[in-house]
Amino acid sequence: MMPMHFFFSDKVILLFDFWDVHSVGGMVLSVFVIMILTVLYEGIKVGKVKLIQQAKTAVAPSISRENLGEPEGTSVNSSVGPTTSSLKKRLSWHLAETLLHMIQVFLGYLVMLAVMSYNTWIFLGVIAGSAIGYYVAYPLLCLR
Repeated sequence: MMPMHFFFSDKVILLFDFWDVHSVGGMVLSVFVIMILTVLYEGIKVGKVKLIQQAKTAVAPSISRENLGEPEGTSVNSSVGPTTSSLKKRLSWHLAETLLHMIQVFLGYLVMLAVMSYNTWIFLGVIAGSAIGYYVAYPLLCLR
């Protein structure tokens, strides 16, 4: 039976039966992998915000053209009206955001389940990975 409190050990089963750690080297590697997953999670979180910012600037001009009532021939593709082209733009940006969100949720649940092993080393790896990921990814939000 698994303990329901945090413990220090080099023996743990993480996420799947085949991820059975039973040595110090295995624990170090496992903590490193969990840190990488957490850094990716933080990076995707920031990347999603950047994508939303870019989508707003890319889609906003086509929406304002529609509101001004410009003729259909002014769109990029003359066979498709401005309404259709801006809708396609919005849908493609939304699809990209949705895919990033799915990856973020997947990684978030993997990290959460790893923490639920109650192994203190894994927990510290998640905390360190989150700090590193935030430290590296957050400045990218300020760049244009």
